[in-house]
Amino acid sequence: MIKVYVTTKEKKIKHILVSGHANFATYGKDIVCAGVSSIITTSINAILSFKETIKVIDKENLEIEVLENDLITDTLLKNMLDLLTNLEENYPKNISIVMKGK
Repeated sequence: MIKVYVTTKEKKIKHILVSGHANFATYGKDIVCAGVSSIITTSINAILSFKETIKVIDKENLEIEVLENDLITDTLLKNMLDLLTNLEENYPKNISIVMKGK
């Protein structure tokens, strides 16, 4: 299962950690994994095309640290979370979003 941990502070996304594997299908045919990868990559690239308001750390897991909350960053992160939530609703055995914070 892919786990997406989202940390918020004052209703703003501050940190995202993505770990695990969807295990929906065999490697190369996993539509859940492909969906998650596409959503996250597109969102990161869109944010970074405007401003460096996020820091991406990619070791064994993907981590996104929000350096500055502004309208564009917040809008694109919310859109990313909405799309991932839609995947979670359709594939609850393969992706889980865990929200923590205030």
